[in-house]
Amino acid sequence: MRPVPLLAACLALSALVPPAWAQPLERAQPEEVGMSSARLDRITQVFSKDIEAGKLPGVVIMVAREGKLVYSQSLGYRDKAAGAKMTEDAIFRAYSMTKPFVEVAAAMLMEEGKLQLTDPVSRFFPEFGTQSVSVPSHNALGQPTYALVPAERVATVQDLMRHTAGLAYGEITANTLVKQAYLKAGLVNPAMEYDVTGLTPEEFVKRLAAAPLAYQPGTVWEYSLAIDLLGRVVEKASGQRLGDFLAERLFRPLGMADSGFSVPQDKLGRLAEPLATDPATGAPIHLIDVSHPPAEDSGGAGSVSTAADYLRFAQMLLNGGRLGDADILSPTTVALMTSDHLGTAIHPIVAPSQLLMGVPGYTFGLGFMVREQAGIAGVPGSPGEFMWAGYAGTFFWVEPAEHLVAVMMDQAPGPSRAFFRRQLKQLVDQAIVE
Repeated sequence: MRPVPLLAACLALSALVPPAWAQPLERAQPEEVGMSSARLDRITQVFSKDIEAGKLPGVVIMVAREGKLVYSQSLGYRDKAAGAKMTEDAIFRAYSMTKPFVEVAAAMLMEEGKLQLTDPVSRFFPEFGTQSVSVPSHNALGQPTYALVPAERVATVQDLMRHTAGLAYGEITANTLVKQAYLKAGLVNPAMEYDVTGLTPEEFVKRLAAAPLAYQPGTVWEYSLAIDLLGRVVEKASGQRLGDFLAERLFRPLGMADSGFSVPQDKLGRLAEPLATDPATGAPIHLIDVSHPPAEDSGGAGSVSTAADYLRFAQMLLNGGRLGDADILSPTTVALMTSDHLGTAIHPIVAPSQLLMGVPGYTFGLGFMVREQAGIAGVPGSPGEFMWAGYAGTFFWVEPAEHLVAVMMDQAPGPSRAFFRRQLKQLVDQAIVE
């Protein structure tokens, strides 16, 4: 029997069209949107050499300008130990690139009148109404000591969203009393850094509220478990589990089919894996187990995503809260989130951009570090650009002045992360020619 011409044509066309995950945005030639193909190819050349040198297992990088995908490369290995090459649809542990998802969720609830930036956290969890602050000092011998004093005020939702709630990460805080309290409470996992997914939401809230604060709320910027707690606030305000809220209100509307808090069994073959040991230090690498649903959805470090999914999320932010038919946030809310929320009264222990890329020049908004001027920072960029990254090496930024978004996904934790972020930032921006 001869094939039906129309059916045959459709089958032939489908063979040429990549699957949906490979088309995060409409594709275009770089020159159509003022970028140089030859200059973008430098990204491939540079990162290929780093991969060949064993500095990275593999990476997926995507760049879009004017809403068009102009660069997309999967380089190296998805799982080097297994000899599996990297693919565009590889799934990555996002770690702290989970935080912007939760910040957006909270902002959506703000727009609906279900919470306000000025709401005290105790409105949702009374346990946070009476906390103590661990204040360091020295005894007569010059030895460090700590005294507990009452918190002068309750942390607010805004404090959570900008990391000024007095909370900390037990893995990095210099406050010994807080570090010990977090360790005793199970808020630090000695076997797996930045993993609180084994606690139930109720256990997490109760234990965090009982631990002392590292600073008076609203006085100091310190990277912390604040967004994990914000995730619990989202659950209280919405009446839904965090993962369910994000799936219904953010991931599905944006077409982010591979984002969530675990990887289904039929997709585990796409999960990217790290090298066995860190190339710079020789230390063994262990990452969160995402092969099954967690006890709690960790808003600070627990999600998984793909480069294509995250690019769509970033493009939505660049568009002022919309992508296609998905109406996620208003432009005024996106503008609020990407403004300076530290001012001169709040002092970072380590500046957000020093933590992320080892450079100065950025302040912090609600979920993102934000560039204040063209100079100062040790990377190219423009005022108003905003970004964040993840423990395992993931990185993204949105550059409104250049109508550009970029995403890098890899699974390479360790001291080299800041170098690769700076490397990508300068390689992408130098490819802008108009």
